[in-house]
Amino acid sequence: MPRRASSPHQGPRWGLRIATGTSVLLLAAGGIGHAMVTGLSADVRRVDPFHGIDNDSRPKDDNGVNFLVVGTDRRDGLSPAQKETYKLGGAACDCTDTMLLVHLSGDRDRASVVSLPRDTYTRLPAHKDRATGKQVAERPAKLNAAYTAGGAPLTVRAVEKLTDVHVDHYLEVDFTSFMSTVDVLGGVPVCTTKPLKDRFSGLDLPKGTTKLNGGQALQYVRARHLDGGSDLNRMKRQQHFLASVISRATDTGVLMNPVRFNKVASTLLESVRADQGFGTEQMMALGQAMRGFSPASSEFASVPLADTDHRVPGLGSTVKWDRAKATRLFDALREDRPLSAPPAGPRSDGPPHVPVAPRNIAVEVANATGRQGLGARIDRELRGAGFATTGAATNAPHTDRARTTITYDPRWNRSARSLAAALPGAELVKAENRGARMRVTLGTPDQQVRRVRGPAADTKPGEAPMRGDEVDCD
Repeated sequence: MPRRASSPHQGPRWGLRIATGTSVLLLAAGGIGHAMVTGLSADVRRVDPFHGIDNDSRPKDDNGVNFLVVGTDRRDGLSPAQKETYKLGGAACDCTDTMLLVHLSGDRDRASVVSLPRDTYTRLPAHKDRATGKQVAERPAKLNAAYTAGGAPLTVRAVEKLTDVHVDHYLEVDFTSFMSTVDVLGGVPVCTTKPLKDRFSGLDLPKGTTKLNGGQALQYVRARHLDGGSDLNRMKRQQHFLASVISRATDTGVLMNPVRFNKVASTLLESVRADQGFGTEQMMALGQAMRGFSPASSEFASVPLADTDHRVPGLGSTVKWDRAKATRLFDALREDRPLSAPPAGPRSDGPPHVPVAPRNIAVEVANATGRQGLGARIDRELRGAGFATTGAATNAPHTDRARTTITYDPRWNRSARSLAAALPGAELVKAENRGARMRVTLGTPDQQVRRVRGPAADTKPGEAPMRGDEVDCD
């Protein structure tokens, strides 16, 4: 059945390199004359990911636009020197390592990115094997096997079956486009709290912030032997990188500069494959609606897991989703609400939710108001609210600033925002290399403390959604 044309108004190892280029492309059209992008879609290699899919059996549309963004390890466009430098030898596997569902909200002021682990245990729908042409019955498999067995159409069917989210557009990117897009952006900075070295990928980063070129960035997102070899930690690192890409694209003005955008888009489109329904018109409509997009407009999450080593005969180790939590996550996409927002219903008057639990936030308090006992009171109340305070407030030189300040290392951005939620009116002040402990300097004698709620008790590390401007160092 032919796929209907999608409208912009209708309702992980490689995941990051895909979303990198895709995000730039989707965001950058804002504010650019149609003449600059007209014809760009002619450069896109087309794929029909909806071929043979029965539309009546698919999930229904929602109010936003959903992209299934996949990455392959094709490396045809790389030179022998690049393959040697960045350790990209060997044959491509003709598979996808990680997939992303990217949801653009109906009002186009938010992008929600959900990483789908490549080793997800699933059952592939019945299909025609693309290698043999024979009909294959439904069978157990890892999610990334869908592309090998049935290409883009089976990948779309498998993801829709798992998530019950309707896929409007499909985008596929390889090694070459990732490296080229990072280079045309002028490199992308990443920060790490410790040196990262992986001899298999060639990654060798010092502690601190480093601007990566395309090849180094590829090493960073594909490194397999860091963090104990965990694919889940690698997905988190990839999400951090994507947030940095969005920040880089917005900070450097590429989104509003027609010449720079044209260069970035042209570079990306040299190797992207997309469905027929995604072209110049859709790029323009989405981009114009998202002119005010910033890192704070993006949010990232990974599918909650019940078992990270689910053994299946013939498949080996797989990961099994926590079905109840995953359902709530994908309900949020379908209902077009932020991933961290509670379901629609009666409004809660309880403490506000914060991304980092107070017990994980170290705090020291200094009193600059001159009011005796204020520092001790605030320290005591913060400790009562769950924060890890020193238990001994100090006095600071009197200041004319009428506001309390929170001095923090930007590597602990989410922790700082969580603390700020507990101190109404406080101002955040960055201090490079300060470390994990926050310093609260009281500037108003009327400062109050309110309780906050961290992630739910049953939320495992890495499951809580992360906003693009809340990224900590790795």
